[in-house]
Amino acid sequence: MRIRATVAAVSGALALSALVVPSAAQAGDAHGATGSVADVARAAQSGSAAKSGARSLAAANTVGQLDLVFSKFTVNGGKPIAVGTAATKIVPTTFTVTHGADVNIFASDFELGVGLYRGSFDAPTNELYGDTAPTCKKVSATVATCTGRIAVSPVYDLIGNADATTWKGQGFAVDYNGENRNDPDPSKLGFALQDNLGGTRVQRFSKLTVNAAPEPVKKGGTITVTGKLSRANFDDLAYHGYATQSVKLQFRKKTSSTYSTVKTIKTSTTGTLKTTVKASVDGYWRYSFAGTASTPAVTTAGDFVDVK
Repeated sequence: MRIRATVAAVSGALALSALVVPSAAQAGDAHGATGSVADVARAAQSGSAAKSGARSLAAANTVGQLDLVFSKFTVNGGKPIAVGTAATKIVPTTFTVTHGADVNIFASDFELGVGLYRGSFDAPTNELYGDTAPTCKKVSATVATCTGRIAVSPVYDLIGNADATTWKGQGFAVDYNGENRNDPDPSKLGFALQDNLGGTRVQRFSKLTVNAAPEPVKKGGTITVTGKLSRANFDDLAYHGYATQSVKLQFRKKTSSTYSTVKTIKTSTTGTLKTTVKASVDGYWRYSFAGTASTPAVTTAGDFVDVK
């Protein structure tokens, strides 16, 4: 999880210096490289609001609120972000930046990016950012298209199971105007912060197993199909059974390429599955879970049973 300092009650150089120094988590393996830019933008916004006339200077020298808008934001191709218990999940982002003629987003002292947050925009509960700066391509004098990525580590970036929910998109930009990036004067920075860019869901990665036995089996005999549905737990970084969920038992004949649903059963309180069917022809048995808002769909490979 990336630790955020509170900016509402502080302003000026002191607040900014506190924000640009990474937390212990960031200094290790947390993914907040572009997040520090967002912190600088928030501190600059706070300093600008406290400084009379700062916003009125923006058109002349890009100090204060920048003439810059984010649009067409996508993350992970519009699909939810399914995260496991160990591996970092890296997903692509795309967005468009439209800016005034006086705003040079390609300047060496200009930074921008996008991220995700949950909770309120002013005081987010948690945030997710990229581990590298996005790449932007000039489309016209005032428009650029950008690509980037957001990296999600279940170990360092997620708080717990509450993170398996809807996240909103945000955009941010900072024009340092030649200021020292390690200790800038926020009253001399240009900044942009934008909410409501769209969003996505973070989900708890799911696993599903199947075993059909005995193999082989006599025609007319009983086949017992067992399995287990489990999902990632962000609280303890382990997989636990997903209780009382509907799962379809499906079958396809050896000579067919299409599965059909035989019955729907529910997982036990520990996520296990068990049911019986009569053996008729050779074929493949599998379980299929449709998914929920917090957990992605998953389907097993087919388990072949030879019927004698």
